[in-house]
Amino acid sequence: MTDTPVNEMSFEQAMAELEKVVGQLEAGDVPLEASIELYERGSALKKRCEAQLKAAEEKVAAITLDGDGQATGTKPVEGL
Repeated sequence: MTDTPVNEMSFEQAMAELEKVVGQLEAGDVPLEASIELYERGSALKKRCEAQLKAAEEKVAAITLDGDGQATGTKPVEGL
C-alpha cells in the first residue's frame, strides 16, 4: 500500500492499489488486524473509484451533439 491519501489519488492509482488490496485479502495470509485495515483501505479506494467514474459519466453526458452527431460543446451539468 502507498501512503498517498485516497482522496488525492487518480482513478488509475486507486484502481491499481485496490487490485493489490484484493489480492492480499484473497491470499489469506494476512493477520486479522492487518486484514481489517486492508479491508477499510479497499473500501475507501472503491468509493474513490466509483466517485471518479460517476464524475466522468456526468461529463460525457454533458457533451452536446449537432445533427450529424458531431460534438459541438458541452452543457452545464447540475451539481458540478
